[in-house]
Amino acid sequence: MLDLTNKQIVVTGGQGFLGTHLVKKLKEHGATKVVALAHHDYDLRDRAQVQHMFEDLHPEVIIHLAAVVGGIGANRLHPGSFFYDNAIMGIQLIEEARLHHTEKFVQVGTICAYPKFTPVPFKEEDLWNGYPEETNAPYGLAKKMLLVQLQAYRQEYGFNGIYLLPVNLYGPGDNNDLVTSHVIPAMIRKFKEAKEQNIPNVTLWGDGSPTREFLYVEDAAEGIVLATERYDKPEPVNLGSGQEISIKDLADLIKRLTGYQGAIVWDKTKPNGQPKRCLDVSKAQAEFGFVAATALSGGLERLVSQVKRLQGIGNDSAVRL
Repeated sequence: MLDLTNKQIVVTGGQGFLGTHLVKKLKEHGATKVVALAHHDYDLRDRAQVQHMFEDLHPEVIIHLAAVVGGIGANRLHPGSFFYDNAIMGIQLIEEARLHHTEKFVQVGTICAYPKFTPVPFKEEDLWNGYPEETNAPYGLAKKMLLVQLQAYRQEYGFNGIYLLPVNLYGPGDNNDLVTSHVIPAMIRKFKEAKEQNIPNVTLWGDGSPTREFLYVEDAAEGIVLATERYDKPEPVNLGSGQEISIKDLADLIKRLTGYQGAIVWDKTKPNGQPKRCLDVSKAQAEFGFVAATALSGGLERLVSQVKRLQGIGNDSAVRL
């Protein structure tokens, strides 16, 4: 077990949605030297700036969260930049970590790397059995290449890098921009604004049939810390709740929690995304004792209650959930 107490830990993306919660969890686990990097601290796409980061901070453990992410719309608009930015950041960080003899590298990947028609629940050994869903394939494949790099570096150099596959996250601090956000914050915002403005219906993408699994962000942070402390193998590991829900049922639940009384209209000209997503989470429990603590209904109720306390949600696209 890796004792994090006196390790110099650098968290890329450490001031973002997941990063904020992860830094808090690391400190709860006794870490005393945690550096939370924001995108303006170092441009991780620039090799020289990555080198400067290592020279300045001398990380012993790196947890790489930084990513260019978004929902289906953003992935369709920016496939090239999503591929390049996510691939190059990880490739350069891993190479510099090897050159600087970093003790451990934790890569947080994405379930967008899984094939489009993966049998449910997704098992880690199915990761290479097909091509990802087309709308987010460039992002998913960029992240997937970092798994290849870590496994190759372990084989050739003995580099200790691990790879985690978290399911869709939700919780306080998430992005609710209607173009770049993921499904839960986007739905909450849409229903809240429709209620406040007396809009008779809310339009959602697709037909509501796809299924998804969601992991509360605080649970995800706990899983990452446990893996950092306890997991040292080359195989990827899923992080999830093991609870599957259809997008239609999710919309109905969020509609009820926000108190919206209007109708839901499904725009079937828009893509559904991957048909089904639900993870086999048994490996995380077996390898490092992670079990999600927050049920989806409870997490959503907590999140919507928090949003209701915010002011001006309908007037400011920068409001953070």
